[in-house]
Amino acid sequence: MNVGDIAPDFELPASDDSTVRLSSFKGTKNVVLCFYPKNHLFMCPSKKVFKMAQSVINAYPEILNADSVLFAISVDTVDDQKKFVQEYRIPYLHLSDTSKEVCKQYAGLNIAGLARRTTFIIDKNGVIRKIFTDIDVEKHGQEIAKSLAEIS
Repeated sequence: MNVGDIAPDFELPASDDSTVRLSSFKGTKNVVLCFYPKNHLFMCPSKKVFKMAQSVINAYPEILNADSVLFAISVDTVDDQKKFVQEYRIPYLHLSDTSKEVCKQYAGLNIAGLARRTTFIIDKNGVIRKIFTDIDVEKHGQEIAKSLAEIS
């Protein structure tokens, strides 16, 4: 996928037991999709995952103020997503892609078959406006907020 492409629709279960469909935000909200490998993984310790989550949590009010929603997506099960969200008090939903289809379509998979760490900024028209692949986990929240401010 490239900047300027229409973001493919999908439907995934969320950490709050709801189901999120990307197209339901068309015309109303910008959407941020943060793909990451897994919550707890030897090669990608939860400390690194939490640093990124903390960065996004710190910028979350700015993200919401940019008329946007944000979802984190990994191959973890819904139960694992629930535990992770509760453990770290994360205010945004985590989506579960155990089939790896959405991760594969958007971020691609690494050699271990997990999502590559990639963030997509999608505008209200469903157009991909920014793709982050080289992510500094400690600054990523501000990078997202800045990108959203540029398209608002």
